Order: sequence, then structure tokens, then C-alpha cells
Amino acid sequence: MELFSGKSHSILHNILHFLNLEADLENPDIIHNEIQKGVTFKGTNLWILMFATIVASVGLNMNSTAVIIGAMLISPLMGPINGMGYSIATFDTELFRLSIKNFSFAVFASLAASTLYFFLSPVSTAHSELLARTSPTIYDVVIALFGGLAGIVAISSRMKGNVIPGVAIATALMPPLCTAGYGLATFQPSFFFGAIYLFTINTIFIALSALWVSQILNFPIRGTIPEKRKKAINNMITVVILIVLIPSIYFGYQLVQQEKFVVNSGKYISNISLFEGNYLLKNDVDKKNKKIRLVYGGTELTNDQKKEIISKAIDFQLGNAKIQIEQGLTFNEGDEATDQALKLKDQISRLSAALRDREAVIDSMKASTELGGLLLKELNILFPQISSCGYTESYIFTASDHKPQKQAVIMISLSSPLKNGEKEKVKGFLKERLASGNIKVIYDTNED
Repeated sequence: MELFSGKSHSILHNILHFLNLEADLENPDIIHNEIQKGVTFKGTNLWILMFATIVASVGLNMNSTAVIIGAMLISPLMGPINGMGYSIATFDTELFRLSIKNFSFAVFASLAASTLYFFLSPVSTAHSELLARTSPTIYDVVIALFGGLAGIVAISSRMKGNVIPGVAIATALMPPLCTAGYGLATFQPSFFFGAIYLFTINTIFIALSALWVSQILNFPIRGTIPEKRKKAINNMITVVILIVLIPSIYFGYQLVQQEKFVVNSGKYISNISLFEGNYLLKNDVDKKNKKIRLVYGGTELTNDQKKEIISKAIDFQLGNAKIQIEQGLTFNEGDEATDQALKLKDQISRLSAALRDREAVIDSMKASTELGGLLLKELNILFPQISSCGYTESYIFTASDHKPQKQAVIMISLSSPLKNGEKEKVKGFLKERLASGNIKVIYDTNED
């Protein structure tokens, strides 16, 4: 029993040793100076903020993922947010006031610049990149919280690596702020409030991450606050967190329910696509209002047949769905060609499905071939040194796992060497662009 207890203690000690941050912790004064420097918006930081705002606005306007990622990488907005969390943890009243002041200025300036841009832009269509910033959920809270934790831990460490650029991409502060500007410029309140809510989520939970880590790492206290005021501050923080968090939980629940509805609707539609000699010509699924519209062709459906089709929805957890059945092309009961026509339609449907499958394979191969050229254009915007880019997909087999792992392989040639840290930024960009963490970037060994 003692031996078992000793082994457990040793394992726990090893785990705590690996999780310990003190070995890599930067000098507290250096951390303080770095955070204080990031809070200030003048000179370089101010120019970078203005450039990032315009770049993000153009990217959203043109629906360009690459340009938006570039704006997220260069935006300095995280500086005052980390400053707010850090200053609360260390009771640095002066730094907190400076952080609030500069953050408010940055938000106002970015909002004004993006509003002016979208007001003057001849393109006012709301593309997918704009729409993606208007419906925040609890998942955005998780991203902001853990992204913020990674960011403040990296700032506190001597080995920062590629964490900070990755946090900038993950938390995405600039795009929702520019989307709010689009909402103001086009007089669409839903865009403005949705985007501002997402921006608020990111701000609050990144600052909260900075506060927690600063307290856990026992950064030096730089001011004195009465105990009564400390309690008031803690209560205020709790209230703000709850106000921001509760709606996101509700929206997250709605999102999950809508996705379930779409999946179940697809299964249901596949099941009733052919019904007693009638062929489903068209279907529409409205996930927000939970409505399904079905248009049939064939013999005219009776009320009993319609009720039977609707009753099948219960088998697919769609009992609350509003199902509307309409009659499209109809044949007379006495028409001798009805059966032949329906059989022919069924055969055409099967052939069309097979053809679509083959076209999908061909399109996939073609898309993979062309993706290298598309990536080159997007990468070249951010890194002009990249002269060529190739893309392919491979399957990695291991002795321990019989199931192959799909991996994207990108071959890059350079006209001149990349600067320190830029290779990590390239990899971070490609992970975000390809929506995959399993990628391998190979640089041409013949580069100068």
C-alpha cells in the first residue's frame, strides 16, 4: 500500500513538474514593461492599428479570408486588453486607466474608419465573412478564453514562439469591429449588435484570462486598494461575466438545435424522396423556423398520403417541424404511361446521382490541383518572398494505427529568406486557411 502511495506521489510530482511555468517565466519587470508598451497607441502602434482596420475592412468587403487573416496578425488591439486584466490583478490603477483610455480610443477609431470605408465602398453585399461575425455563441467564449490564456502565458514566458500570432488569428478582434462598422454604414442594426457582442465576448474573456494568469503566477502587486473596494471589483467582474456569458449559452444551444434539425431533415428527406410512385422534385429546409417544404411529382397525393409522409418525420426527431407538402407535376390515374414515366424518372435520378458522385471526384482532384496557385496568390500578399507554392494531399500510415491520417503537404520556394518567426506565421496562416491542424510545410532546400 505504501509502495502504491509512493508511486502515485512520484507520478503526481512528475506531472506538476511538466506543468510548472516558473522555469520559463520572464522577469516580472520585463513582463510589466512589455504589457505597458503594448497598451500605448501612439507612433508605430497607432499607424499599425489604422492599417489593420483598412485591411480587415477590405478583406470583409471582398470576402477574402487571406486578407482578413493578415489584418488579424498585424492588429495591436490585444495590447490594452491584456493591460486591463494584468492591471486589475496587480492593482495598478494608473495602468488600468491608461488601458481603458487607449482601448476606447482604438475601438472608436477602428469603428469610425471601418464605417467610413463601408459607407464609401460601392460593394455593399454581405458575404460569408461578414455574416460569420454576427452570430456569436458559447463556442466563441471558449475560443476567447483559451486563446487569451495562451497569449498571456506566452507574454509571461521567455520562449514566446509562434503563440502570439496564433492567438491573434484565433481570437479575431479586428473583423467583428469592422463588421460593426459595416452595420452602421449600411443601417443594419442586426450586423452592428451581433458583431459588437462578439467583440465584447473576445475583449472580456481575453482580459479575464490575463487577470487569472497574472494572479496564478503571483505577479508583484503595484498598488494598494482597500479590501471593501476589492470585493466591489470582484462582484463587478462576476456580474459582467454573467451578462456576457448567458446570452452566448442560449445562442450556442440554438446553434446546436439548428444543426441537429438540418442533419435529421436530410435523413428524413432521403427516406421520403420516393413515396408510392411519387418523386420528390424539390425540398427546402428552414432551420431557423424549423420548416420543411416538399414538392412532389407523380400522381396526385391524397390527404391520407400527405399525413403518412408527415408522420414519418417523428422517426427522425422532427415531431415539432412544420412540414408543407405541395404538388408539382401530376399524371392522371388512368394514364398508361404513368408507371413507365415514373420508372424512367427513377432511373434518371439514379444515373444523375452516380454522375454527381463522379463529378465530385473530378472537381475534388481539380480543386486540389488549383489550390496551390490560389495559396500562392494569398501567401504572396503577406509574404512577397514566396515565389512558388505547391499543394498535395497525402495519407500517413503508422505501425500502431491501421487507419491512415490525411495530411496536407505544401511545398514553398523563396526568392529571399524569410525573417525570424515568419515561417511560423506562414504555417499559422495555412492552418487557418485550410481549416486543418495536420499540415506539413516544406521549404525548397535549393533556396539561396
